[in-house]
Amino acid sequence: MSSHDAHYGGNLVDGAKMLQLFGDVATELLIINDGDEGLFCAYDNVEFLSPVYAGDYIEATGEIVNTGNSSRKMVFEARKVIMPRPDISASAADVLTEPVVVCRASGTCVVPKQCQRIKK
Repeated sequence: MSSHDAHYGGNLVDGAKMLQLFGDVATELLIINDGDEGLFCAYDNVEFLSPVYAGDYIEATGEIVNTGNSSRKMVFEARKVIMPRPDISASAADVLTEPVVVCRASGTCVVPKQCQRIKK
């Protein structure tokens, strides 16, 4: 996360940034699955589990867990994998031995039938 992502005091990153990452993951999953970006309809659950700060490195993952005629139910997870070490120097950072789950979410996307290009 860059300093431009910090929205609050103490360089805290807005939780909406995690949802933006999940939206990017959803787009990739839909292109792989259907050959189309589809549309994100709704999140049915979002859990912010740990704070994210400017300088943190976040990995976001997701998977399609249920496929309907046009709907795709997905689950997402964002993990902090590197954190800055300003106590050492302005550019120091540590790779975390164990990634920290910072956010989990689930939601539904839709790919209209006429846009689905990949046949299963």
